[in-house]
Amino acid sequence: MIGGEAHHRGFNVMLAGGVDLVRDPRNGRNFEYAGEDPLLAGLIAGNAIAGIQSQHVVSTIKHFAFNDLETNRNSVSSDIAPAAARESDLLAFEIAIAAGHPGSVMCSYNRINAVYACENDWLLNQVLKRDWHYPGFVMSDWGAVHSAAKSALAGLDQESAGETFDKEVYFDQPLRAAVASGEVPQSRLDDMARRILRSLFAAGVIDHPATQSPIDFAADRKVAQRAEEAGAVLLRNQDALLPLSAAESVAVIGGHADKGVLTGGGSSAVQSPQGNAVPGLPPAEWPGPRIYQPSAPLAAIRQRAHGAVSYASGEDIAAAAKLAAQAKVAVVFVEQWAAESFDAPHLALPGNQDALVEAVARANPHTIVVLENNGPVAMPWLDHVGAVLEAWYPGAAGGEAIARLLYGEADPSGRLPVSWPRDEAQLPRPTIPGAGLASIGLVPQGQPAQDVDYNIEGADVGYRWYQRRHLEPLFPFGYGLTYTHFDYSGFKPRVEHGRVTASFTVTNRGQRAGVDVPQLYVTLPGPGEVRRLAGWCRISLQPGQSAQLTVTADPRLLVNFDGKNRHWQQAAGDYQLQLGHSATSFQGAGKVALTAATWAADASPAGTPQPCTAGAGH
Repeated sequence: MIGGEAHHRGFNVMLAGGVDLVRDPRNGRNFEYAGEDPLLAGLIAGNAIAGIQSQHVVSTIKHFAFNDLETNRNSVSSDIAPAAARESDLLAFEIAIAAGHPGSVMCSYNRINAVYACENDWLLNQVLKRDWHYPGFVMSDWGAVHSAAKSALAGLDQESAGETFDKEVYFDQPLRAAVASGEVPQSRLDDMARRILRSLFAAGVIDHPATQSPIDFAADRKVAQRAEEAGAVLLRNQDALLPLSAAESVAVIGGHADKGVLTGGGSSAVQSPQGNAVPGLPPAEWPGPRIYQPSAPLAAIRQRAHGAVSYASGEDIAAAAKLAAQAKVAVVFVEQWAAESFDAPHLALPGNQDALVEAVARANPHTIVVLENNGPVAMPWLDHVGAVLEAWYPGAAGGEAIARLLYGEADPSGRLPVSWPRDEAQLPRPTIPGAGLASIGLVPQGQPAQDVDYNIEGADVGYRWYQRRHLEPLFPFGYGLTYTHFDYSGFKPRVEHGRVTASFTVTNRGQRAGVDVPQLYVTLPGPGEVRRLAGWCRISLQPGQSAQLTVTADPRLLVNFDGKNRHWQQAAGDYQLQLGHSATSFQGAGKVALTAATWAADASPAGTPQPCTAGAGH
């Protein structure tokens, strides 16, 4: 859908495919990325890239690499050991490139181990082009180029918008002079041109040129609606408060729910054909404007409720609490706007939203909170509310999707792609020096750092960090409730034709149809190893229905990178397999023994084409 819209608008390249790992929940661009796990992020981004390119549009993959914070992004150095790099963010890129074959890789603003990404020979020439045999072209992020010869020799193929964003257009006169002097060989220039043309042909851009044509926005909104319904995560549902009954009276409060739903800001902000539902909110300048899609949850709730539906903006907390007390249930919408170029300095919701939720929950024990946000936030009121629905940035039909989820017309079936910390003290870096954006009331504290030490967690990002440090997050990676209950039985791990597989039965024990996402985790032999997501299934079952499933562990998660000898190493020994409802809740465990094996850095283990297969169900 996204690729089709771009093609109909006359574009032939999309700056899509964000796959940087979520190392910090406060990163302003987390909503553009695909979570904290390399397998999950790689497969989600890779398949999104494949979808875009199926419409004869080249997709990038970005931001290569370790652009994991926005604060001081133009010069901060992301410091990480090569082996940990290969097993974390770079593994996500490797998996996504193998799955989606993006025509271009966008090198990022930041430095990596003190060297700018777009002039980083290790990153672009050695890892990307040599080890991964990447045939496409490397384009710079807008304003990420600092040299001509150094960038060209390090593997940069295209300077993006240099006339607007860079100090000078390095790939014009400076590059011409470097080629003329012999500093940059003509063959390097020829390689740049060949790589760019190759990707344009490979995606069908030349054979199917983009021309401006009408877009079926109504059909595309349905795609966005289905994505929101499948991706929203039910975090809490005490005493089966959800789904709502149409007979109940409802007080809808906060979050501009009478007008629309929030979107993320910066270059990925999506403007609706109908315009911004809530214009004029800060910031007026970049990375604004703050845009709301005109899909009002209030209107969608009113369509479904037979009881009275009332609305309060939430600005007057006492008035909102009074309204809530008069209704059977209260639905409070809270929001957190985020965008590229800044990070949140803390996990707290902005404004007086926590006080609003507390007041409404005191007035009405049947309070439901709907979150529209970039990622994990602090929830001091969690134990006082009945239900919490994580809606993220809900998209073009977000109001309709949220109402369908609240009333049980759609089953919330998303699972958390990120661990949800209890507070900042649980994070590898409790503070981000200089984070914030003064124009929206988040005044930056202190000077931004010149480097970020990612060796603190290394490859153990997110749920692996929590396990390594024996910390219990507020909500674990992979967590998500449904309106029914699923059981696992008969867990049998084995090795077949060199592949590690696990078979099991999943049963819907509840009274409603629902979607389950059984997750396979593996712990490698040896000291200090923590469990890794190795595969998963997604299955829809009717009440009482069972299905037999087999998950194949992705072999790229069964190896470690030996930085000294530059190869992938599969250790000999017992591999612990666990079947999880999340990264901390298991129902099935076993072991398989594997022998030692190695793969060269430029020939890593091949991925799994069919990670999940279903047998006969009943």
